[in-house]
Amino acid sequence: MPRVLHALFGTNARQQWSTSAFRWLSVYAVGFAFVIVTLLGYVGYTVTANMLNFADVIMHWQRVYFDAIDDSQLVQTVDATLAKERLRVVYYGLFEADGRHVAGKILALPAALKPDGESHTLHSGLRIAGHANPPVVYASLGRRPDGRLLVIARDVSHLLSIRSSLIVLLISGGTLCLVAGLAYATVLSLRQLTRLDEIRRTTLLIAAGDLDQRLPETGGDELAMQSQLINQMLGQIESLISEVKGACDGIAHDLRTPLSHVRTLLRQSAERAQANGDAGIAGLIERAGEETDMLLHRFRALLRISEIGALQRRGRFDMVDIGALVVELAELYEPLGEERGITLSLQVQACRPISGDQALLFEAFSNLLDNAIKFGPDNTPIAITLVDTAQGPMMSISDRGPGMPSDQHNAVLQGASRLPASRTRSMPGFGLGIVSAVVRLHDHALRIDSTHPGTRVSVELWPHTLA
Repeated sequence: MPRVLHALFGTNARQQWSTSAFRWLSVYAVGFAFVIVTLLGYVGYTVTANMLNFADVIMHWQRVYFDAIDDSQLVQTVDATLAKERLRVVYYGLFEADGRHVAGKILALPAALKPDGESHTLHSGLRIAGHANPPVVYASLGRRPDGRLLVIARDVSHLLSIRSSLIVLLISGGTLCLVAGLAYATVLSLRQLTRLDEIRRTTLLIAAGDLDQRLPETGGDELAMQSQLINQMLGQIESLISEVKGACDGIAHDLRTPLSHVRTLLRQSAERAQANGDAGIAGLIERAGEETDMLLHRFRALLRISEIGALQRRGRFDMVDIGALVVELAELYEPLGEERGITLSLQVQACRPISGDQALLFEAFSNLLDNAIKFGPDNTPIAITLVDTAQGPMMSISDRGPGMPSDQHNAVLQGASRLPASRTRSMPGFGLGIVSAVVRLHDHALRIDSTHPGTRVSVELWPHTLA
């Protein structure tokens, strides 16, 4: 019950209202409570009205009875009738025309009554012998043929008690129905929210590239049917992607060997043309060799991305000293940067060890730093920083290179995506594709920011499991 109350009145009330089950059941609960209150109200009104009508009928026949009594016998008849009244629910009062009391327990004429014989409810203003606090009565005042006035009153306190009980029943019954309906709606919506949350998490994992995930099909309702259809679609998509990926990997693997042979033949042809003194042909053959080298590099990158993506998650992970890894990386690439006058600025904070594959992380960081040195202008600095944030370590590499359009940041991380400028100059698309594959394998996050001039690539080295 506390969980239900928290779900109903807690911080997730807006989330509860967003579910169709909660909305419809809440509307049903309000409507059902309204129907119950209306029904009980009608019953209460009908019961009290019938009881008042019954009292009015009794008083009418009592008046008919007293009208049949001779005026000379009226006082004795009133006294005799009161003597026989055991329940003490009927009271009489006989008065002279000037209001003087003659007989009966009603001691004074009620000011609220007119001598028209009509019955009225009196809550106060009635003096009854032996009653310090007179009850609520249903009374009428009639004039006798001799001018005297006869008051007949009937105690209706029990009717008011019944009416009060019905009002309490109306309020409590309606409130109970409303609360019970809302609680039931909350319980059902909690179940739906749990299922929707599972579907949401699974969908986010699928959107992140994990096509092995499947939506839960429990429940046997339309949501389960929809999940089943989506799972069938995902199975077909995964099968098609696997076929395409296998074909691409096969093509890359099969072409790598012929291209290596072509590169060897081109090198031999260039050497022979150079020996024969035909420098023009030798230059063209050398350019063809460079293009062949570029193709081989691309095929190797594609195969490496596929290989990393096929690794078992966390199967070979161990604790990695990320600070020592970054220092080793900077020392390895420092001579390469000095050849072009590029200085490496290293800032490393003490960070907690992380779980990962050290060789893959070193390969990913090497690709980032190699791209920064390769595409950065000569005689410019490259900043390598490692900071320990509240979530975990974050490594960044910032250069002063030409950068890349912000709308291409996401596309270039997909491995095979390339920028238009890469048609004339090698760009870091495939290198960043390898980095992106390693980052996804570790559940880390890769971000590219333009620094004007230059680019900063950051790797957030902590789990980014989708919630």
